[in-house]
Amino acid sequence: MSWVYADWLTRPEREQEEQPDRLVNALDIEPGATVVDLGAGVGYFTWRLARRVGSAGKVIAVDIQQEMLDMLAVNLRERGIENVEMVLATPRDPSLPESAVDLVLLVDVYHELAHPALTLAHIRRSLKPAGRLVVVEYRKEQPGVPIHPLHKMSVAEVRSEIEPAGFDLVEVLEFLPSQHVIIFTPASS
Repeated sequence: MSWVYADWLTRPEREQEEQPDRLVNALDIEPGATVVDLGAGVGYFTWRLARRVGSAGKVIAVDIQQEMLDMLAVNLRERGIENVEMVLATPRDPSLPESAVDLVLLVDVYHELAHPALTLAHIRRSLKPAGRLVVVEYRKEQPGVPIHPLHKMSVAEVRSEIEPAGFDLVEVLEFLPSQHVIIFTPASS
């Protein structure tokens, strides 16, 4: 999504549609954790994650558009949040630290990746052995969701791409009104 449409990321109805606080709470992120918000945009989830990990933790907010990161910086400043590292990535390299991340979160982002296999390889290298990859996508199986079909994925589609990249499915959470929450861990070698 282009930064030009960034206001869609903070639309008032998103709170009810995506229940961001409920999602973050359901992920059981420990204080002090290192979390990546991949495709962070203006930081809708970034600041929530930053509060969750606390001052001993860190959020790495990754986006491929400097304009999004600039808006994110303003949002963080307004909230007094200082435990976020912003990373300008490329479509081929999210610039993640190796073996240092507890959780990578992609909310409505995976379907947008230009090079999903490359990105997944980077994510896998960045995760600690017990780290988690969390993919949140609008349900393709739910035709009534008012999102363009290109921006929806089924659980089967997500699994068919992520598992061959070296991940094991842990759990699928279906408590959100219109989205799957699909959780993976790195597969044992």
